[in-house]
Amino acid sequence: MRFLADENFDGMLFAALLNILPDLDILRAQDTEMLQSSDPELLEWAANEGRILLTHDVQTITRYVYERVKAGLPMPGVIEVRITQSIGISVAELDLLISASTTDEFENQVRYVPLP
Repeated sequence: MRFLADENFDGMLFAALLNILPDLDILRAQDTEMLQSSDPELLEWAANEGRILLTHDVQTITRYVYERVKAGLPMPGVIEVRITQSIGISVAELDLLISASTTDEFENQVRYVPLP
């Protein structure tokens, strides 16, 4: 699986995730040409690159995800991580979600951490 962390994704969480999953294929948006892009542009880029988006943006990104799905555009998936829980819990749940899933299980989906 390939991932893209948006600009607002917690840097400590990003580092902790790489610490437990060192082979994880993940980029930070700010390390790409997508720096300061709009949500629709970021989702388009992630789709073109086949990357699942990691975000804390529970307010706006979901609308754009479902607009892409409704329009029949590719959507590799989004994982929305609540910023209000501890990094340790977030990392453990992301590890579980990533390790127990396949790429196609995220397609056209928004998944949430904490897990239900």
